[in-house]
Amino acid sequence: MPITAVATRYAHALADVVTGPASPLPPEKALAELRAFEAVLRGSEELQNALTTPAVPANRKRAVVARIGSLLNVSPVTRNFLYVLVDHRRIGHFADVLQSLEVVLDERLGFARAEVVAALELSAEQRAALSAELERISGKRIRARFGVDAALVGGVVARIGSTVYDGSVRGQLDSLGRRLESEL
Repeated sequence: MPITAVATRYAHALADVVTGPASPLPPEKALAELRAFEAVLRGSEELQNALTTPAVPANRKRAVVARIGSLLNVSPVTRNFLYVLVDHRRIGHFADVLQSLEVVLDERLGFARAEVVAALELSAEQRAALSAELERISGKRIRARFGVDAALVGGVVARIGSTVYDGSVRGQLDSLGRRLESEL
């Protein structure tokens, strides 16, 4: 699902606050607090409905957000950001805002995102070694997301931006097939 321009605008606004020189809240803590709020929101359809329906007044929604924020011990910056989303009727876009914020903060903090798919689940040691190798190859700090695709047969495929590193058996077989076809 594509991230909307609205979600990106809100993500940039919060990123400006948490990466600013006088920010009382480190970016990682802001993300952790927002992820915790998202988990609560995702876990309750009633809560989602209450926060997104226009029938519930904004001050009641704020009270609900304040109560949840208090239970989660969120910072004033995070709480105020959630209030802005409620006041502007954007809480329904919360998942997109959070996803966009992760991307924006990674860019600002100098991280590249890598999507890594392996034929089998990788151990923690394999993930660490693969992340280190991707950092060496790309020359950037890497935030990797790992997945599994049994269709690969063996090996891994990593994507950093538009660059794909294909070390899968399927990729090698496809490459071999193309070479054989070109020789005929």
